[in-house]
Amino acid sequence: MSVLLSPDDLRSVALTLELAALSTAVLLALTLPLAWWLAHTRSQWRTPIAALAALPLVLPPTVLGFYLLLFWGPDGWGGQLTQWLGLGRLPFTFAGLVLGSVIYSLPFALQPLLHAFEQIGRRPLELAAMLRASPTDAFFSVALPLARPGILTAAVLSFAHTVGEFGMVLMLGGNIDGQTRVVSTQIYGHVEAQEYGQAHALAALMVAFSFAVLLYLQWSRAAKARGAP
Repeated sequence: MSVLLSPDDLRSVALTLELAALSTAVLLALTLPLAWWLAHTRSQWRTPIAALAALPLVLPPTVLGFYLLLFWGPDGWGGQLTQWLGLGRLPFTFAGLVLGSVIYSLPFALQPLLHAFEQIGRRPLELAAMLRASPTDAFFSVALPLARPGILTAAVLSFAHTVGEFGMVLMLGGNIDGQTRVVSTQIYGHVEAQEYGQAHALAALMVAFSFAVLLYLQWSRAAKARGAP
């Protein structure tokens, strides 16, 4: 299969992996505290914030990409802010693609973490407090180790979802070689050019990757059910 992959294809694969890795790192940094807050807060804002974070699950990717394009464009509030800060415009750049991917994949990181923290309950934290552990110590020494399966699931789902995105990428990032052309848009370009052999090669990689992700998730779920560490 590697014979069928052109240098352009390999660049799109490398860019896709870079995008997915950066987006996953940012997502974990953002969603760990958010999921912890959602799991324990009694604020009236919990429900609307949880609904807002889950919005990308039901919005078509092109709709999300369209509104992000307007918001970060030259006439949008976000675009005016980035230009005022001297950061330039985010649409059709790799940085803009990372930002869009973080928003688009947010629920896929948040939901496993939220479920993991809710499963822990309050008892382990109460025991840690009885042993004079501060809330911060309890979070890092008790909650995070217990939530490790949920953290791994969140990372895998975030990475895989970012690898497979298309509509949002095309709307916000376009299809610029070496900057925003990822695997999904590269496949689209091959099909448009009727280069079906190269499209098959990249599509087969996507199928194999998706199957491996699902296989891992099924294996980890079965291991958890058996009580494996």
